[in-house]
Amino acid sequence: MEKGFGTARLRSDYLDPKVLDRIDKLELRARLVVEGFVSGMHRSPYRGFSVEFAQHREYVPGDDIRFVDWKVFAKSDRIYIKEFEEETNLKAHVFVDSSESMEYGEERSKFDYAATLAASLAFLVLRQRDSVGLALFDETTVRQIPPSNSRAQLGAFVQALSESRPDGKTRVGKVLHEVAERIGNKGLIIIISDLFDEPEGVESGIRHLRHRGHDVLLFHLMDRDEVDFPFQRMTLFQGMESMPRLLVDPKSLREAYLKEVRKHEDRIRKACLSMKVDYQKIVTDQFLDVALGTYLAKRASMTRAAKR
Repeated sequence: MEKGFGTARLRSDYLDPKVLDRIDKLELRARLVVEGFVSGMHRSPYRGFSVEFAQHREYVPGDDIRFVDWKVFAKSDRIYIKEFEEETNLKAHVFVDSSESMEYGEERSKFDYAATLAASLAFLVLRQRDSVGLALFDETTVRQIPPSNSRAQLGAFVQALSESRPDGKTRVGKVLHEVAERIGNKGLIIIISDLFDEPEGVESGIRHLRHRGHDVLLFHLMDRDEVDFPFQRMTLFQGMESMPRLLVDPKSLREAYLKEVRKHEDRIRKACLSMKVDYQKIVTDQFLDVALGTYLAKRASMTRAAKR
């Protein structure tokens, strides 16, 4: 008898140096991260990262050579740095689903993957000297770290993720409504969840955030078993979030199950598209650096297209 939707061990290495090192070495490092992930959402406060050019000034030792205007150098044989307008910092808020359904996964749970993704995103945002905060949620927000760009923020991020254990029911829509009412200033809301909630509630919560002027980025995490439903023999499905155990013949359920999964996913994707919300589905057997790099590259491409 096969075991369905069981429990996976949790890891504490959410800031896996191998993952972050590989992301950092991609060609889209620096420029692609800045343009594709950050400046697509706001104009950075740091000279050189804003889209608003201000003036030239002569180069002094210690200046970042990325901002040298080589066209001016070619004409005048003098080195000038391009300066940009200072803007206010972006505040990113990362919301990680820590409900019981996120515990599923044999080698790697959805929560483990979500935590690694959250830590990686925090690393990228903080590297731009922008502020980032964290909230873990199930039916409500269970733990929160206010946005900051301090050196200690990443450590606090990792500690909170490491100490968390998935539990409770999922109420994504309810939490997003609470978030929309609580966060006053416009910012970037990053949601990482398996979205095991009624799609109407998810849509309504996202709409509320957009109405308040927030940019929203939704990462929809699923395990490969949930996507393909590969079970063949009689399987005991272990219920989560107060659901009972069920012993069933999965072959008789597979077609109907996959139909409902696609329907759920398509509805949320279309709703995000209509509200100009970034939707990114990730299956947890994908390498994180590849999945995140693909998204950042797509975001950068969209940003460049919008500027033309």
